[in-house]
Amino acid sequence: MTSSNAEDLPDWPGSAKHVSVEELARRQGVKPLTSADELVVPGLMDDEEHAAFLADLYASRRAEVV
Repeated sequence: MTSSNAEDLPDWPGSAKHVSVEELARRQGVKPLTSADELVVPGLMDDEEHAAFLADLYASRRAEVV
């Protein structure tokens, strides 16, 4: 089930009041990205890890969906 209006969702026992994504972002001070470069994390993976990640990604894209 998807909903674009958080107000329509049922309250779960013990949960906080539902708020919109926009409101959560405002409360947390989250700002939109202005460039994909903001997602870069230097040193996140070494070359070997990066190569293994890409090999796995490409293999999963070529895998037959059953």
